[in-house]
Amino acid sequence: MKGFCPLASGSKGNCVYLGTAHSKILIDAGISAKAIKNRLAEIDVDIADIDAILITHEHGDHIQGLKVLAYKMGIPVFANSETAKGIVECFHDCPKFKIFSTGESFEFSDLQIHPFSIQHDTLDPVAFTIKTNDLKLGFCTDLGFVTTLVQNQLQNCDYLYVEANHQPSMVHASSRPMVYKQRVLSRTGHLSNEACGHLLREVAHPGLKHVHLAHLSSECNTPETALSVIHGILQEKGISLEMCTAPQEMISRAIYF
Repeated sequence: MKGFCPLASGSKGNCVYLGTAHSKILIDAGISAKAIKNRLAEIDVDIADIDAILITHEHGDHIQGLKVLAYKMGIPVFANSETAKGIVECFHDCPKFKIFSTGESFEFSDLQIHPFSIQHDTLDPVAFTIKTNDLKLGFCTDLGFVTTLVQNQLQNCDYLYVEANHQPSMVHASSRPMVYKQRVLSRTGHLSNEACGHLLREVAHPGLKHVHLAHLSSECNTPETALSVIHGILQEKGISLEMCTAPQEMISRAIYF
């Protein structure tokens, strides 16, 4: 498949497939290898053909599948040095790493990849923009605050995969412990629907073809709430975007190039 497709999105595991004429990669591998294999098969991709895995950070819901994909199958793992250290500490073993520097672009096959810093409670978390042919894609989740850097990096994207994790009122009303609420709502936690809407309002342009809203909380958000809040913010500026939400338990809408 030439295009991209979120395979899982949420606190139980995250994984996105991206394929071009010359490369097939995963961004994060936070569900089991078996689940990744089955979901790839739904878009006619063989897991054995995956060339590399990009890792945003070392939390378990982003690296669970590395136990098989990296350690047993030997698929190269691209990560910055701090995230690589975190992965080794988690699994007590070292996969085939390709180390990148946060803020410095690098090339892999026909992809130009730019990892940039985001605010999250991990060692050195990143988001990615990826350019291939004439397309620019942005993948940005697991951040508590939209910095100027984030806003600048996500300009002029053709496709976006961005976090809309929670509705603050639902966080406050939830039965979750206070430590959870404080973490999620903090500047190193997760992005709210409103913050996502304001981000999209700033980076929207006529060439932005589609947006996946990602990493929705199962308890403190709903697809309907996220879409309604974000559409409302965009409509204040007369902006209309094609959007969908990325679910946890199944693949999302696939985008074909």
